[in-house]
Amino acid sequence: MFETILAGGIVVTAEGESRADVAIDGAHIAALLSPGEAAAARHVIDVNGCHLLPGLIDAHAHLREPGLTEKEDFLSGTHAAALGGVTTVLDMPTDKPWTATAADLRWKMQAAVGRLYVDVGFQVVASKDLSLLVELAALAPVSCEIFTADVPDRFRFEGVDEVANALRSLGRYRMIAGLSPGDESILRSHKAQPHLGDIAAFLASRPPLAEANGIARAILAASATRAAGHIRQINSAFGLETWRRMRDMADLSVETTPQNLFFDAQAYETRGAALKASPPFRNKEDVAALRAAVGSGLIDIMVTDHAPHTPAEKAASYGTFADIPGGMPGLQTLLQAMIRLVDEKLITLSDVVRMCSVSPARRFGLGRRKGVIAPGHDADIVVIDRRQPDVIRSELQVSRAGYTPFDGWKIGASLRRVFLRGVEIARDGRLTGEPRGVVVTGAF
Repeated sequence: MFETILAGGIVVTAEGESRADVAIDGAHIAALLSPGEAAAARHVIDVNGCHLLPGLIDAHAHLREPGLTEKEDFLSGTHAAALGGVTTVLDMPTDKPWTATAADLRWKMQAAVGRLYVDVGFQVVASKDLSLLVELAALAPVSCEIFTADVPDRFRFEGVDEVANALRSLGRYRMIAGLSPGDESILRSHKAQPHLGDIAAFLASRPPLAEANGIARAILAASATRAAGHIRQINSAFGLETWRRMRDMADLSVETTPQNLFFDAQAYETRGAALKASPPFRNKEDVAALRAAVGSGLIDIMVTDHAPHTPAEKAASYGTFADIPGGMPGLQTLLQAMIRLVDEKLITLSDVVRMCSVSPARRFGLGRRKGVIAPGHDADIVVIDRRQPDVIRSELQVSRAGYTPFDGWKIGASLRRVFLRGVEIARDGRLTGEPRGVVVTGAF
């Protein structure tokens, strides 16, 4: 006898859709049964006609703990994730302090206990002191980030030789590298030039050339060292073409965000601080190129770069546009934004599963337990009803940012239930229990 059966649903994989009943025992999926196949269970949940997706994995989010908890913390951030169908969050290391030592990572792991509504994997950062990596690796973080621009000197690897040296060290300890493309020389030259500090100046300081050069440098360094890694946010046509031409040279994947597909630089004129982040939005031609890349499968992973700030911070007056705190919320709306792309027929639900579940699980060492609805895997399952449309609303957001850039958008499905390791954690926009998320680690 099974513990639970989700009966009558349509299971979505990266390859397609099929009707199946999902049997769950404990925390894991026990079997996929033919529709109506005789089977006993203590609990049978009717999901007739609904689509069942593996829980989403957001591979790029900032939960802001420690040190920045007025913006977000483990409880509020994972609450947003649970209500959005994101059952695993991979937390970035740029808090206060940055997660650069084993002591920093242990603190996070301990502080998270009992305060997670979904599972969380922690990402750490490489510093110039690469000897710190051996103790970090022993704690099995899901990635180690290598920054090349726009960060403090002790974390900045500017040259291709520096990036390659860091990658060699990560490879020695079997850690996946997260690579943020950028060009400090361009930033440095703009800092040295007087300007008005307006939107145009901010855009000029982070041009597509900087992104493309960062991507090329990452690919060359990874190829030379045979290291595996993942390139962070890409959103320019120039960067995309660089990736398209060079990607076969190395074991790398690449990500973008939903907001990069919906907004261009002109949106800053009306939305300003709410949309300010880095990399900045590009022009309409870049957005068109990115949407084409997503539609063709060139983009491996979709993330949110969830980086909330308090409403007061975003509303304050600043001397230059660049001074506005960069980032916006996204955990609660990742699935909804992806459904919007399905509504537009740019992608399918199978593409959502590929970019938001399967690929991040495999890239970050979680593929043995996360990312698919299959026997033996964690029963992380999202139930959506495409017969019931929904509307994204800022007033429903539980992140401390208190808004969404997608406010008022209509989408062609509603999120009905969210299961984490076999237990329902959210239903119809509300939590259904206490925090039961755990810290997950990478296994490579």
